Amino acid sequence: MKRLLIVVVSALTLLLACMKDNVSERYSFYRPVYKTRDEVKANIKSNSSQPIQQPGKIVVRDHYVFLNEIDKGVHIIDIADPAKPVNIAFIEIPGCVDLAVKGAYLYADCYTDLVTMDISTNPLQISVKQFLNGVFPHRYYQGFMADTSKVIKEWVRVDTVVNKRFAGTLTHMLSNNSRVFMSYSVFSGSSNALASVSAAGVGISGSLARFALLDNRMYTVSQNDLKVFNLTQPALPALSSTVLLQQGNIETIFPYKNKLFIGSQSGMFVFDASVPDQPQKIGQFTHARSCDPVIADEKYAYVTLSGGSFCGGFSNQLDIIDVSNLSSPALVKSYNLSSPKGLSKDGNLLLVCDGKEGIKIFDAADAWHVSLLKQVSGFEANDVIALQGIAIAVAKDGLYMIDYTNPGNASVMSKIPITQNK
Repeated sequence: MKRLLIVVVSALTLLLACMKDNVSERYSFYRPVYKTRDEVKANIKSNSSQPIQQPGKIVVRDHYVFLNEIDKGVHIIDIADPAKPVNIAFIEIPGCVDLAVKGAYLYADCYTDLVTMDISTNPLQISVKQFLNGVFPHRYYQGFMADTSKVIKEWVRVDTVVNKRFAGTLTHMLSNNSRVFMSYSVFSGSSNALASVSAAGVGISGSLARFALLDNRMYTVSQNDLKVFNLTQPALPALSSTVLLQQGNIETIFPYKNKLFIGSQSGMFVFDASVPDQPQKIGQFTHARSCDPVIADEKYAYVTLSGGSFCGGFSNQLDIIDVSNLSSPALVKSYNLSSPKGLSKDGNLLLVCDGKEGIKIFDAADAWHVSLLKQVSGFEANDVIALQGIAIAVAKDGLYMIDYTNPGNASVMSKIPITQNK
């Protein structure tokens, strides 16, 4: 025992004396795996279902959920029986983070490109109709995609040990060894009754969407621009115009009638799309810096502000905004929340994802007196779509189906769990 103590003390003495020694530092990083564009295009088809690992945006059309697997593709989930949802297929689309569904077609980004897929025959037999190259230049990553003929298929974690000479004190060594994880990923890194919810086959998107469908156009937002795609020939969308958004930090887009409600980290902006290819800004509502998904109806816009994240700010609240005068939106009232994210509205019911407190269902018939009817807890939801008594929620641990036909007794019907990476 005494001998062991002497050895330990001797080792510490050597380090504290700033003796030069070899030390090992462990790092983890992500290495890109490439495929050629031709290989990527050839594999965009209905593959067998895969476990959900990192869910993103969500679209519901008829009794199908199209759920984005961030930067990897789209899961297709059959919810004809909401109590027993079935993960039926996976479409591999590297670099996919946004999607929309209209009629027979699924639109998705593939890094810088827009890919159009025909889903009319069967979600299990989709086919690629068009690649529109280079329309999303903000998805280009300098240093990772220098060869534009290739696409990053996935990122593979690599654990390594670096041996080097050490010439510092013990305190210095310990502080440096706290850097045990280095991520080089550059990503920034919504029953039978469900069969009739999608008017004209237009998919219902979550509130975190960056793709929005309005008549024969698809509007997409990046951090600083609004793009318009003409869908008159739905199998062959064409980029018709790009509007620069001086406000920057744009996050979401929500269509309502011929208006576009755009959420940013600093406010909500209203655009008139009466002239489809030339949307014009007609109003804005400014708020403290915060994450900002937005939805709207005839009289009001509903905005959740979530602070303490990459968006900055400290506000955690629901803002209800009077949009009867679109050129001058005005705050009606703010309601304190915990950590709100996505939201959805069904008639007078407002469903809000509120961090670890789950989903809160409010009676929003009176914007001045919104009242909580039910809190469905036990999970941390990011986005939700409410459709005729059934809510589809994307959470950190799974895809949830929630029955709110009786709002005061709303409860989880079913869940497809997430399979964690190992």
